[in-house]
Amino acid sequence: MNINKDLNKICGILLAKAISDMYPTIILGNIQVGDEINNEYGFTYSFDLEERLNHQSFGKIQKQMQKNIDRNYKIEYLSISKSQALKIFKNNKYKIELINDFSTDKVDIVKFGDDYTDICEQLSIMKLSAIKEIKLNNIGGVYWKHSSKNKQLQAISGVAFESKEQVKDYEDEIKDRQERDHRYINKNMELFFINDTMAGPGLPFWLPNGAATKYVIDEYVHRLLVRNGYQYVQTPVLGKKELYETSGHWFHYRENMFAPCQVDNDVEVLRPMTCPHHLLVYQFKPRSYRELPFRVFEDAILHRYESSGSLIGLERVRQLRLIDTHVVCALDQIKDAVGTAYKVIEEASKKFNLEPQWIDLSLHDPKNKEKFFDGEETWQKAENLLRNLLDEMKIKYKEEVGEAAFYGPKIDMQLKTPLGHVITAYTIQLDFLLPERFQLEYIDDNGKKQRPVLVHASVIGTLERFMATLLEKNKGIFPLWLAPIQVEIIPIDNEKHNKKCLEIKQALLNNDIRVHFDIRIERLSKKIRDAQIAKIPYQIIIGDDEINSATISYREYGKEESHKSTVNDFVKLVKTIVNNN
Repeated sequence: MNINKDLNKICGILLAKAISDMYPTIILGNIQVGDEINNEYGFTYSFDLEERLNHQSFGKIQKQMQKNIDRNYKIEYLSISKSQALKIFKNNKYKIELINDFSTDKVDIVKFGDDYTDICEQLSIMKLSAIKEIKLNNIGGVYWKHSSKNKQLQAISGVAFESKEQVKDYEDEIKDRQERDHRYINKNMELFFINDTMAGPGLPFWLPNGAATKYVIDEYVHRLLVRNGYQYVQTPVLGKKELYETSGHWFHYRENMFAPCQVDNDVEVLRPMTCPHHLLVYQFKPRSYRELPFRVFEDAILHRYESSGSLIGLERVRQLRLIDTHVVCALDQIKDAVGTAYKVIEEASKKFNLEPQWIDLSLHDPKNKEKFFDGEETWQKAENLLRNLLDEMKIKYKEEVGEAAFYGPKIDMQLKTPLGHVITAYTIQLDFLLPERFQLEYIDDNGKKQRPVLVHASVIGTLERFMATLLEKNKGIFPLWLAPIQVEIIPIDNEKHNKKCLEIKQALLNNDIRVHFDIRIERLSKKIRDAQIAKIPYQIIIGDDEINSATISYREYGKEESHKSTVNDFVKLVKTIVNNN
C-alpha cells in the first residue's frame, strides 16, 4: 500500500496547528513520518501539555483540523537563517534544540498563511485540500528525542489519505496486522501469559503449548550448534558486581540492568548477558592453542530492565531466554569463527523461514565516549576486520554508525515483521575488549602467552522475540514439526468413545507425537471449530464406525475432507512429514 509521505507530513503539521489552536499552553515537539517511526504508514507529532489527552479527544481535534482545511490556508515553504528561526520559535525550547542541532545555517520552515509556522522541508503538497481523509489512531507517551534521559511527551499518531479507496485498503491491512499480532493469536493458542499484578510486567509464563514449541526450537538449535563444534555449558543467573565492573557492563549497560542485591558480604546482580560467565568458563584452566577455537553455547536466562512503556507481549520483555554462543580464538581464526557463526544463523533462519532482509555493519561513534569504550585503534582494527570479512564473503551490507555494542562492532541481520517493526533478528559481534579486560590468554606453539579474540553470536536472537516473530509471520499456523499440539483427538460421544480415544492418545505419545484429547462436554461441531481456531494440524474423530472398524478418521487443518487410516499408518504419516521438514 502506497501512502504519500509528503501528505502525511503536512497532515501532521496540520494536527500540531489544531491542538495549538485548542490548547494555547502547549509546547510542540517534533514530527516523524513513515519508516522513521518504525511504521510504514502515517505521522506522529509529540507535544508537551499539562492536560492529558486521550482517544476521546480525537473527535474534537479532527473537527478543528477540518476547520483549518476549509480555511484553505496558503502554504509557503521558506528557507531562513538559524538566527531568524530562533527568533520565530523563541518560546519553544524543543524547536530551539532542534534548530541548534542543524549542521548548516539554513532552517527550512512551512507557513499556513500568517497563522502558523513549523519546521519543515519543501514538500510537494501546496494545498491542504489535498488531504481527503484523516484517521487519528493512537495516543501515547514518547521520550523527547527517544532518550529516557529526557522528558516524556504526549504524542498523537494518524494517517492521511488522498482518496476514500485508500482508506479501505488501509483498514484491510490494519485488520490483517491485528490478526497477526502474536498477543491476539495467543488468545486461541494458549502459549503464554503475563501476570502484571502478582508476578510483574515483562515476565512471561510459558504454558504447556508454548513450552512444547519452545522445547522443539531449543532442541533444533542445540543440535545445529553441536554439529558445528560448539559445546554446551550452563552458568549461574547471578554474578558479583565486580564481574560486571570487569566486563564493563556496570558502566556502559547499567540502565538496562536490574538493581543489585546484598547477599551476605557480596553484591550480586541478575545477569543481562552471558559473555562474562563464558569467559570465566574459559579461564577455568590454562588453555593451549590446540584448544582454539574454544566454542561454547548456553540456553541462558537473562534479565534486562526495560521501561514499562516499552514492554510489548513477547517482543520486549524483562526476563528472556537466549541461546548465546561465544568463540575464543586466535587472530588468524577470526574468519573461520565469524564464517561458522554466519553459516549456523543462515541455516537456522532458512529452517524457520525467517531469513534476514538486510545486513547492517554496526559501528561505534568515536564522539560518544559514554556509550562506547575509549580505544580508537582497537575499534578501527575490529571494524576493518568485519568489513573485510563481509566483503570477502560477498555479503551486501550498509554501515550504521553508533549502533555497535559498547565492546565491539556487530553484524546485525535485520528483519521487518509483518506488523512493520524492524528488529535485529540475529547478530555476530567481534570483541577485542573483553579478552583484554579479563586478561584471557593461551599458550601458542612457541610456548608464549598470547591474547585471544572473542566472537559473540546469537543464532535466533531472544527466544521470546523469535516466537513473537514466528507467530506473526505465519498467523500461528506452525509446520507439523513445530506445532505445540500436533494432533487433537475428539470423541463423538465421551462416554462411549473415551476408552478408545485414550488408547489412541497413548499410542501417539509412545511415538513422540504431541497430542491432546478433548474431553469437554461440548458439541462435536464446537470441538472441531475450536481445534481449527487453535490451528492444530490434525484432528482425529472417533465414533462408532471407527471403533467397529479399528480405524481412525482424521482431517487436516483448514480442510473439510476426512481420511480413514489405521493408527499405525497415521503414525507413519506424521513421522514422515516431521522428518522431511
